[in-house]
Amino acid sequence: MYKRLSAVMFPLCALLLAGAVFWGYQEHQEKNAVLIKAENQYQRAFHDLTNHMGSLQEQLGKTLAVNSASYRMQRKGLVNVWRLTSQAQNEVNQLPLTLLPFNQTENFLTRISDFAYRTSVRDLTKEPLSDKETQTMQSLYAKAADINKELGKVQDAVLSDHLRWMDVEVAIASADQTVDNSIIDGFKTVDKKVSSYPENDWGPSSASQHLQRAHGNASGPRISPEEARRKAREFLGVSAMSTGRDIMIAENGAKTDHPTYTATINAANHASKGDGKPQIVMDFTANGGKLLWFMNPRVVKTRSLSVGAAKQKAIEFLKAKGYDSMTPVTYDEYDHVAVFTFVAEKNDVLVYPDKVTVRIALDNGEAVGLQAADHVYHEAGLAVGRANVDEVKAKSVLHPKLQVTGHHLAVIENDEDKEVLCHEYTGKINGAQYRIYINADTGIEEKVEQIPDSARAIL
Repeated sequence: MYKRLSAVMFPLCALLLAGAVFWGYQEHQEKNAVLIKAENQYQRAFHDLTNHMGSLQEQLGKTLAVNSASYRMQRKGLVNVWRLTSQAQNEVNQLPLTLLPFNQTENFLTRISDFAYRTSVRDLTKEPLSDKETQTMQSLYAKAADINKELGKVQDAVLSDHLRWMDVEVAIASADQTVDNSIIDGFKTVDKKVSSYPENDWGPSSASQHLQRAHGNASGPRISPEEARRKAREFLGVSAMSTGRDIMIAENGAKTDHPTYTATINAANHASKGDGKPQIVMDFTANGGKLLWFMNPRVVKTRSLSVGAAKQKAIEFLKAKGYDSMTPVTYDEYDHVAVFTFVAEKNDVLVYPDKVTVRIALDNGEAVGLQAADHVYHEAGLAVGRANVDEVKAKSVLHPKLQVTGHHLAVIENDEDKEVLCHEYTGKINGAQYRIYINADTGIEEKVEQIPDSARAIL
């Protein structure tokens, strides 16, 4: 019996063992193939990065070498700087540096890209490079040379010692912070060197949005946490809530330029609720106590309102909360929630940078969200200005086949983040709807935007 059983089981076990060995071998080969592919991709990204950083330094040098009156060559050089910086950023993102402190270098590349783009898109014949911008470019040229020198050392080590990027990935993921790796040490050196550079004067064309916001209307006397609690109660209209315990207040960024208070309210305490859904949250500026945003993240399971009815609910909500003279310009819908963007209207001029976004639940028309930071931080007293180019002349710039369906004066932010007065034309061409903005001062096209099909319902 045992002989008969062993005669059957031995070949079967041998077959299973051979199968397991073959399966393990295949898995090992496939794993090696994946690792080799990943290693090749990392190597390609790294060597492309060093190549593009070298080209970036060279292009900065060429741009500085041309005559200051050679605007065409300056523009061409700045466009190439922007292109090369964008490519370098893309290659950094392909390397396994997620856990490695390389943010200073990434931020430096972002600032160069932003500076080059904003400077190249403006009319250099009317607004040539300033002395400060030229000095900035000279500083960037010197810093790029410094970075390239350090990257060259890393590249030499990679090539001479046959270093692998997969080892970098393992070393970064390791809990052992004392791991010695030439690539990691090289990138840390680069980032440390960049962090030691003095801050550049990036010029007016690359002014930080946060610095611009400091001049917005988020000003006024500092409010207390109790005042923030009262404002939250007034916004929700919750008169029956007990003082102090139903609204939690947290202070954020006390030592920053824009401190805020976060109010958190249990949705079950809201007079219009009884469902115990997630908490309602809103942020107020600590200076002036102005609402930045409000969110009630309840689930909306059904839809019973039309787009028109939801828009009317949004208009009524904004008026009730003190947001007057706002016009809806875009519409979208997610999970039975209608999302409307409203912009301010001053003297029949739409001011796009001054905007709020309202979320309306399509089951009962309740406002479940408001984003008002752009309205709060916008320059309240900014003059709209007058159009030097009339509507007829501006219309002549449009494509002759554009079927114009509407016209309005509007203030928009151009590619330099400067607010400009434009003639806004809505029209249809090639089966799609567009908004085209013609500068009311120069008569040139500032921007072209395609209107989503969903937005047609409110136009």
